[in-house]
Amino acid sequence: MLLLLKGIYLLGKKLHEMAMEELLDEDKVRADLKELYLLLESGKISEEEFELREEKLVERLEEIELYKNK
Repeated sequence: MLLLLKGIYLLGKKLHEMAMEELLDEDKVRADLKELYLLLESGKISEEEFELREEKLVERLEEIELYKNK
């Protein structure tokens, strides 16, 4: 029983680490921004759509920076 609990704890800890790593991945957000600019330049999205999505990505970058500088 103790081994089962320890296994569950370690699994939860690993999942938390993986989730935080993904949430704090600045490179992914920057790549999303780059792709967004390409979509705008190619005319695949409107200025309005671009601005909405860009704002969310920039906010996400700012949140990552704030979290990392705690």
